[in-house]
Parts: sequence; structure tokens; C-alpha cells
Amino acid sequence: MLPPPGFRPRANQGMLDQMPTPSPIRRETIALPEASLGTQRTWTALHYGTPGQGPKAYIHTGLHADELPGLLLCDHLGRLLDAAAARGEILGEIILVPFTNPIGLGQWVNGTHLGRFEMGGAGNFNRGYPVLGPEVAQRIGHQLTDNAAANVTLIRATMKTILADLQPVKEMDHLRLTIMKHAIDADIALDLHCDTRALMHLYLGTPLWPDAKDLAADLGSHATLLAEDSGGSSLDEALGGPWWHLAKAFPDKPIPPACLATTVELRGESDVTDALAAQDAAALFRFLQRRGVLAGDPGPLPALINDASDLTASDLLVAPVPGVLVYKVGLGDRVKKGDLVAEIVNPLTHGRTPITATTDGFILVMRHTHNVRPGFQVAKVVGTEPLAHRQGYLLSD
Repeated sequence: MLPPPGFRPRANQGMLDQMPTPSPIRRETIALPEASLGTQRTWTALHYGTPGQGPKAYIHTGLHADELPGLLLCDHLGRLLDAAAARGEILGEIILVPFTNPIGLGQWVNGTHLGRFEMGGAGNFNRGYPVLGPEVAQRIGHQLTDNAAANVTLIRATMKTILADLQPVKEMDHLRLTIMKHAIDADIALDLHCDTRALMHLYLGTPLWPDAKDLAADLGSHATLLAEDSGGSSLDEALGGPWWHLAKAFPDKPIPPACLATTVELRGESDVTDALAAQDAAALFRFLQRRGVLAGDPGPLPALINDASDLTASDLLVAPVPGVLVYKVGLGDRVKKGDLVAEIVNPLTHGRTPITATTDGFILVMRHTHNVRPGFQVAKVVGTEPLAHRQGYLLSD
């Protein structure tokens, strides 16, 4: 005899005792102020777990809004986190922002998406974040103790207070502040990007190595480029930099680099496939397990592909003349100083201008377009020896 429609068997107490308690998930939406009449954008974050319970990870993507591999990765990672939450496996707190830059997402000109620079004149979306270290140092010097954990708590509280006191006017500054407020107290902060054509690589604060080897190994990073200050106050350095600034300012007090903040370059702009996104999402999931943010066994740590190197040992090769760019190497190819990397062709004169390697190393980044003008970046070569001319501002615009 069939049970009546809508019948559900009652679970016995033993079954209920075996059911996991789901981890909390909530969606947060923040309205940015109007930048022009009749328009308003929103910033949305997904919160997993309980604030203050265990390590905190902040993960976002799309700060450069036309870099899409991270958006697809967040779809896959969000599914993994949803399932983990249902199993009660969120041990800490995770904030996932699947597209962190609604301003850049809406910037289209004649069918072309322009997501790297704010078209209202505010510049590169990943530059100009608040530099907190000096202000924190002025406020807390007399309050630091010999207890590292207490110092971390004090520093985080002070940074939150400084951010709370800021009064931004422009929409872009509101966005920067919203991001900073959500990430400033994170133990892990991952800013997901991609390059034009590239191998997987990381930008990392020098004091965070070798502690971050597990992230580089899990992701299969081909290069980890180290700098304490690469110029421009990018987000990862705005989050991580205060910790080593304060450690230098107060060498007699225990101040650890308490935020593993890094820029993750998810290969190139065209590397938008479910296979790669699923692979990278699984790698980040395992990394979060290793760090105690998620429950579960991540398995053995993969071997590191390449050791880290100083960012000043990597050179940016630029075009000296306009023309058609023709490569003579591929991604990952090893080159020696003086080797031919590319030529720029002038089809009117049949001229070919060579571009040669300035150091021994391997090709990490290449252009995806071939019509170049003087000063355009052609390739990034990762070496091991610091280069004398690589000083000051070390990033590409």
C-alpha cells in the first residue's frame, strides 16, 4: 500500500544525531553611492561560517573587471563551499566576493569592455588603497606588549578604527573602502586576477615567504614574485604591508605578518574554461583545509614548481617602436640574456626591430594582441638575480 501524498517518514533520534549541523551562510549587499543621477551600483559578498570563530579568509575577484577567469573560479568555489557548509565543515569564516568591482563591470565602449581603469579618472582599480602602517604606528606604539596574539588583536582593531573614520566622496573610494573594511582583519586575503597571456603566478609580500609555499604549491604557481613595496599601493600590499611596516617600526615587539595577502594571477585572459576553474577552485579549497578554515583532509602537498624570486629579478620587456609584434618564444620557454624574444615588424619598410632578453630566466607573461606602440609591455622574464634598473615602481600600469 502506497503512503498518502505528502507523507514524510519521521526521523528517529539516532538519525538526527548523525546529521551534521550546517554552517551558516548569508548574503550581504551594500549599495554604493550614486555617481550620476539615476544610477546606483551594489557590492555583494557571500559569508560562510561564523565571524570570530577560527581563521578568516577573504577571497574576491574581478577588481580588474575585464579579467574573467576568477569569476568562473568563484562559481566553482562557491559550489564547493555551499556543499561544505551543508556538511558543517566551515571551521572559520570565509567571505567570497564573486565580482568585486561593479563599476568596472559596467564600463563598455562600442562593444569593448574596459575594466582595468576607472573611466571617470580615478585610475587603475588596483592602485591607491589606504596606506595604514604609519598611522597605526602613531596610535599604538605605547600599547604594544610582548604577547604576539594581543598585538595582532590591537593592530586589527586600530586599522578598523582608522577605516571607520574615513569619509570617502567618490564612488571609487567608497568601493575601495568597502573592500578594505571586509578584508582588513583577514588571516588570508586572496585577490584573484589574470594577465594577458601567462602562466599561473603570485605576487606576494617578501615577509610572507616561505610560509605561503602551500598556496603556491596547491595552485601550481610557476612563479612567486616577492616585494615589500612594489609601488602604487595595490590591495594586497595595503592589507599585508602594515604588518611588516609595524614589525620594522617596533623591532622589540612580536608582530607577525598576520595577513597572508596575495595577488593570484590565474594565467591569461582567455583561460576561461570549466576545467581550469574547477581545478583552481579545488586547489583553493584544499589550501583552506590546510589552513584550518575548512574541515577535511587536503591530501599531500604537491611539489613546488619553482621557488620564489624577488620581483626586481623579473624584467618587463617593452616595445621601442610601433608595428606588428611577432614572438620567437612561448610561455615557459627559458631564455638567456641577449636571446631574441620577439621582433616588431614594419611592413612598409620591411624593417624588423629585435627585442632581446635582459636577463637569464623564463617567459612568464606575453601580450595577447600584436599591434604595439612604443612603451607597450611585450613580455615578462622571470630571473633569479635582482636587476639594477628595477627600482621604485615595479608594476605595469
